[in-house]
Amino acid sequence: MPSLAAVPGLVHGFGRRAPAVSPEPREATRARVARLLQPHGVLWRLRQVHGDTVVEPPWPSPPAADAAVSTRAGDLLGIETADCLPVLLVDPVRHAVAAVHAGWRGTAARVVGRAVAALVLRGSRPTDLLAALGPAIGACCYEVGEELREAFGAEAEHVFTPGPQGRPHLDLATANRRQLLAAGLSPAAIARVDECTRCRPDLYHSYRRDGRGGGRMISYVGFSR
Repeated sequence: MPSLAAVPGLVHGFGRRAPAVSPEPREATRARVARLLQPHGVLWRLRQVHGDTVVEPPWPSPPAADAAVSTRAGDLLGIETADCLPVLLVDPVRHAVAAVHAGWRGTAARVVGRAVAALVLRGSRPTDLLAALGPAIGACCYEVGEELREAFGAEAEHVFTPGPQGRPHLDLATANRRQLLAAGLSPAAIARVDECTRCRPDLYHSYRRDGRGGGRMISYVGFSR
């Protein structure tokens, strides 16, 4: 992501599927990424539960949460996805970071806004923040039930589109981008990997495409120790 690549000392990335193994066991993926990042710091993972809880490392075991923040060099915050949206937040001024796992439930609960608020509590200003939205299932493929409209309230008209089968399709990236703008980020500070995980089996795992037995990608962000 060019905007993040220009930040000195920042380590970040959006995961892809391992080309040699399909699917790679999740523990193997975690170990592989942790080894890759070890020269820069510790990879901190979450026990993701599709909620809006924000935590800060260190912890003895992955906590039940869907976002993490840190102001310490060497804390590399990891998010696992296979259709849900990974969001990386960076404050290049105060060297603070956040990583967010945003599925439809977390997005409806405005978890990305809670992550921004957690950074603000630690001294960040929304206007200083950079955001990168990673690969996720696109509105092209994310068919959902009509009942989800209620969960999004007044935002529903902006984040749902009619699908070819008459059922609504949810645009996770647009929903989270709107929430970041509402939290005070500049439009120019929000970048996106505009690729659908379900459409690209060559690059990404997809829960919708592969089912529960599919693999996961790990995205990460932090300042090198």
